[in-house]
Amino acid sequence: MSAELAAIPRAPGGIPLLGHVLKLQSDPLSFVRSLRETGELVRVDIGTMPIYLATSASLINDVMVTQGRHFEKGRLFDRVRPLVGNGLATAGGEVHRRHRRLIQPMFHKVRIAGYAEVMSERARALADSWTAGQRIAVDQVMGEFAIETLAATLFSADIGRPAVEAVRRDLPIILKNMLVRAASPKILDRLPIWRSFDRAVASMRQVIDQVVATTRESGQTDRADLLSVLLAARDADTGEALTDAEVRDELVTILFAGTETTASTLSWAFHHLAEHPEVEKQLMAEIDEVVGDRPIAFDDVPRLASIQRVLDEVIRLHGVVLLMRRTIEPVELGGFHIPAGVEVAFSLYAMHRDPTLYPEPDRFDPDRWLPERRASLPREAVMPFGAGNRKCIGDSFAWTEATIALATILGRWKLRPVPGEKAPRESAASMAHPDHVPMEVLPRDA
Repeated sequence: MSAELAAIPRAPGGIPLLGHVLKLQSDPLSFVRSLRETGELVRVDIGTMPIYLATSASLINDVMVTQGRHFEKGRLFDRVRPLVGNGLATAGGEVHRRHRRLIQPMFHKVRIAGYAEVMSERARALADSWTAGQRIAVDQVMGEFAIETLAATLFSADIGRPAVEAVRRDLPIILKNMLVRAASPKILDRLPIWRSFDRAVASMRQVIDQVVATTRESGQTDRADLLSVLLAARDADTGEALTDAEVRDELVTILFAGTETTASTLSWAFHHLAEHPEVEKQLMAEIDEVVGDRPIAFDDVPRLASIQRVLDEVIRLHGVVLLMRRTIEPVELGGFHIPAGVEVAFSLYAMHRDPTLYPEPDRFDPDRWLPERRASLPREAVMPFGAGNRKCIGDSFAWTEATIALATILGRWKLRPVPGEKAPRESAASMAHPDHVPMEVLPRDA
């Protein structure tokens, strides 16, 4: 180890051979938040492997933006890649740049306006399916809504049904176990505990492969669904198209990225609004003024400013837990010279709860996103979907879907906690999602 690396402070509580694994397993969210007390760059040991975690907004911005060219995807993505393929989330270098160029038009404003019709239709169908007094598990319902809505935009209705069913069946199993599997040593991959996970991964990839091949053979790649857009995409410089395997990997990546984010954000939003009826009342007034009793359209989304602030606050409170990068050449970080091949991590969740950036960081306060208050924040302190060339390509898609769903449901119903049930707690996966959200459906005027 270099003298520079040896000088970086180590997080307290490590034990021989295991390092900080037990702390990460027992309470990962509290652990990553505590690291800022040790320093701006802190060493954390996963077993005997050191990882250097950036804790400040400025240092995280260095890793993602200012010096992003010095980094590649780290160990976590190396382990995830064989499971989910080489899509945008896991690809590096020229593959990432080429795929991003090809896929970017899928998330153009005009495309999202078309997807918004599907989002609105699905949200209305969900609201119509409830009855007054019904008790629902909001986290499960929002997960199913996100999967169904995303699948409806990915695949055309006539040939995509097998893929939709596979996604509904297999994706929850994969999301629940993927990060734990990726963080585990490779030697444990053959343990029986992973059988259901491996079956779900193989099943979903196989079904999507079949749908991709069927669509390609049909020649019907001029439709508006995302699969058809991917199959028709051509590189502007070379004229090359994506292979079927590359299309499959990008579809799987979109499913993983687009499901948990939307489901978790909506679940937490309903929980926080039930705790803050004054905020909910403000949202209802805005919905009445902007939309009335008609279906919500794409053009309504930017006019629902109060809902936008609620979603901004939810994603601040319960965002991405941990991301990793690896240096590909020497770089200076936080005053230390870091050689190539070093794993660097950061937590957007912890950064967005930094009390030096956000007063009363644990308090739900959508008004902190009013323009005059947001303007006082450093630019690098706001990264709900990352930053730089690795920023989530589907952020506008996810925000449009969440806005339409929240506004549609609030226009019909109030959701309130089920009496006697425990309040939801944060559970660490890719995001700080709720462990359960049991709620009762009440008429809006109740």
